[in-house]
Amino acid sequence: MSPYEKLLIQNKAWSTDQKESDPHFFERLAQQQSPKFLWIGCSDSRVPANQITGTDPGEIFVHRNIANMVVHTDLNMLSVLEYAVSVLKVEHIIVCGHYGCGGIEAAIGNKSFGLINKWLLNIKEVYKIYQKEIDAVESHDDKVNALVEFNVIEQCQDLIKTSIIQKAWRDRSAPKIHGWAYGLKDGLIKELVNIDPDFEKINPIFRFDPDQLDK
Repeated sequence: MSPYEKLLIQNKAWSTDQKESDPHFFERLAQQQSPKFLWIGCSDSRVPANQITGTDPGEIFVHRNIANMVVHTDLNMLSVLEYAVSVLKVEHIIVCGHYGCGGIEAAIGNKSFGLINKWLLNIKEVYKIYQKEIDAVESHDDKVNALVEFNVIEQCQDLIKTSIIQKAWRDRSAPKIHGWAYGLKDGLIKELVNIDPDFEKINPIFRFDPDQLDK
């Protein structure tokens, strides 16, 4: 049996188990999703949003990319953000990085990865901001983990710079922004930052005129 075939067999087993434990599970799931959370996480296969938070399918709307980045020219991420905030009206956005992140480690180094270099450039910009603090850390692994945390904090800041978030803050005083780091070695989440809807927390140069946000 190939690994691919095994996935299909496991899917049938999972479906059967779900129906046996909760006969109406799929009926409810098929009706409508109304998640309270948007998750912006790393593509790393070891960090599945539902499993590590103990939530069911339908409870978290998920976007993932290398190193959980909020890049203002990434139309994929922005489309997910717009849909989650404006249509689903999520109440919380979680940016979740993880310790030992390969994308973060690659950004610290000088090795070329071809097309990926363009993505890593965004992480390198974060490293440049916090270079003094990171370079003061002795071990390589700890340097990586320090940048993991700083990167999450900066991505949360990049979220509140968007007109999508600022319009939602103006209209419904939501969502709240949360920055987390997940530990692969112990399965625990560390809270790094929480940002309540408050325009005073946005650097003035990044604040849009509230009357212009509908244009």
